[in-house]
Parts: sequence; C-alpha cells; structure tokens
Amino acid sequence: MPGIAFGAGFLLIIGLWTPIAGTIVTLFEVWRIISQHGDLWTNVLLAGLGVSLALIGPGHWSLDARLFGWKRIDVSTEKH
Repeated sequence: MPGIAFGAGFLLIIGLWTPIAGTIVTLFEVWRIISQHGDLWTNVLLAGLGVSLALIGPGHWSLDARLFGWKRIDVSTEKH
C-alpha cells in the first residue's frame, strides 16, 4: 500500500494524471484515518490536499497540460 501512495505522490509532483492521482492519495489517507495509522491531523491535511488537487486539476507547467492542453474556465460577470 505505501508503494501506491508513493506512486500517486510522484504522479502529483510531475503533474501527470492529476485527478486520478489526487483521488488515490485521498482514498489512501482516508483509509489511514479509519485504520488509525499515524497522526490524525497529518492524514486529514493530506486527504484535503488530495481532494483539492483532484478537483482543481493540473497546473500550467504540468505534464497533463503539455500532453492534453490546459483547460481554463472563464467566468463571465455579465448578466444575460
């Protein structure tokens, strides 16, 4: 199991498959919270970071952005 967490962390560092890797990190940390391994608040913090990275997605300099294009959402303030 630590190998999976290491692999997901490595994918997050290089910015490849960011939503999938963030989800794996989140699931791993939730499992650690439930099974009472390690410090509770460290696991909560890492799970929160995994969720945020999975939802936000890759950054501009990530491999995901280079391979698949960087998606940008523009929010219009005009009322129709």
